[in-house]
Amino acid sequence: MTRAVRIVVANQPRLMRDLVVETLAEEPGVEIVAEVQIQAEIVQVVEGTLPDFLIIALDESNQRPPLCDLLLRRYPDMKILALAPERNCSVFFWASFDIHECPVESSEAGVLSAIHKMQAT
Repeated sequence: MTRAVRIVVANQPRLMRDLVVETLAEEPGVEIVAEVQIQAEIVQVVEGTLPDFLIIALDESNQRPPLCDLLLRRYPDMKILALAPERNCSVFFWASFDIHECPVESSEAGVLSAIHKMQAT
């Protein structure tokens, strides 16, 4: 049996939050682990529930909310869906990383140099 997708619904006008919760609650394999009404409580609720997804409001600028950067640095496996239904706009935010490579000289000096170089980055 697969684990349910854990979702926190936050920072929406109450009516919108209620609609999102009602829609998702009927989906099999989805668990609403928390609802947050006050933006200042979002970080604490995410820390306490460790959801797979966070649903928040998208402000009028359509810019990535600073909250996304903070949370995705702490919880890179979480995804954030920002909704602006009054503008028919939604944006997904998630973290990813790049894998880098650098040739290393095959010698004791080369290995030590690479370790020191990577330690500085």
